[in-house]
Amino acid sequence: MKGRYLSLAASGAVLCLTAVTLTGCGSLESLTGDNEVTLRVVAADYGDNPQNSSTGYWKDLAAAFEKDNPNVHVEVSVYSWSEVDAKVAEMVKAGKAPDIAQIGAYADYAEADKLYTVDELLSVNTEADFLAPLADAGKVKRVQYGMPFVASTRLLFYNTKLLGDAGVIPKDGATPWQPKSWADLEAAAKKLKAANVPTPFAVPLGREEAQAESMMWMLSGGGGYTDNEESYQIDSPENVKAFEFLRDRMVGQGLTGSVEPGKLDRQAAFDAFTRGEVGMLNGHPTLLKQAGGKGVKFGMVQMPTVDGTDHSTMGVADWVMAFKNGHKKESGKFLDHLYSAKNVTTFTNKYDLLPVTTSGYRAMEASTGGSAAQLRTFLTALPNSKLYPVGKKSWAGVSEDVKENIGKVVQPGGQPAKVLEDIATSARKADGDR
Repeated sequence: MKGRYLSLAASGAVLCLTAVTLTGCGSLESLTGDNEVTLRVVAADYGDNPQNSSTGYWKDLAAAFEKDNPNVHVEVSVYSWSEVDAKVAEMVKAGKAPDIAQIGAYADYAEADKLYTVDELLSVNTEADFLAPLADAGKVKRVQYGMPFVASTRLLFYNTKLLGDAGVIPKDGATPWQPKSWADLEAAAKKLKAANVPTPFAVPLGREEAQAESMMWMLSGGGGYTDNEESYQIDSPENVKAFEFLRDRMVGQGLTGSVEPGKLDRQAAFDAFTRGEVGMLNGHPTLLKQAGGKGVKFGMVQMPTVDGTDHSTMGVADWVMAFKNGHKKESGKFLDHLYSAKNVTTFTNKYDLLPVTTSGYRAMEASTGGSAAQLRTFLTALPNSKLYPVGKKSWAGVSEDVKENIGKVVQPGGQPAKVLEDIATSARKADGDR
């Protein structure tokens, strides 16, 4: 999700289209008519080439809705992930906010009182269908404004051939690896290093997605960005311990490869994994196709924790919001349509993503086609996952601070306690914590 995590798509869609308008209207201006309403929708593109662009999905969605609601026209503009957030920001600034936006963050608009609340929009059944951790992540001051669109969790990927050759697992690859603790990761990484694997464990703390890799280690150590009251706890003892482990046991013993973590981006780590140069790394569903397409045999497990006890895993979501443009009723109807089980699963199946609703979750659990079996491993972790504190207006700045500075903590002589304290102090100040 971009900075959040490449926007759930594989670095999403470097489509160089400015926009694709799906109703033939050619502009974002509303149609006129005594009984007609035009809903202007802006959405992100999850495809990575014109052939699998999201435009087809939205075109079919809009056409089906208009058939059942002939007095409501739906005009959708689809932009690449590299520009969609900025496009919506420009529209809002110009006083021409879309009725509905499917983008990366909602908190700024909610804080500015520009959004309808979810309970103003959706039917009771639709609102109740959201998976609880995702619905909670869409709240600002306990009121939900953001509606999750698609989601993902993270798992530990491992190269079965490399681990087999190193003696971590049987060479036949038939027995899945089941590491439980960080000590298991360290022991496996040492065997991989002894077997001359270039990067036993890739730790991408470069700018592309440092905030995600950091959160995975924080959570597996019993910490996280925030406490149960959603106050920043970036400098907690648990988080300090996590980065001390990375500094001393992983980086310090030469188990993370020749590129220092602070200079290693996520996609570069993924690419090295698909070349058979990485033994282990944390990944999301897009790595399934990337690795499978290169013929890499791999397994996936939950990220082990510091001591083998259960902790939350990391989840990520993109968001839908409805602006206060006077079309509350029509927007609500369209959103109910968007979140039907059929439409949710159509989109998630197309892009190997996870559904955000209970009905979609159950449909994917029951599915047997395509990559459903592999995706179910991610799906199992979703209901108990923890997401970025996206309901905080301060989060964008905090995420940027993490991307800029977190790599320093795992360098030889790095000071995790000091770096995390500095990031936490700035975060609390930006958030108004006392």
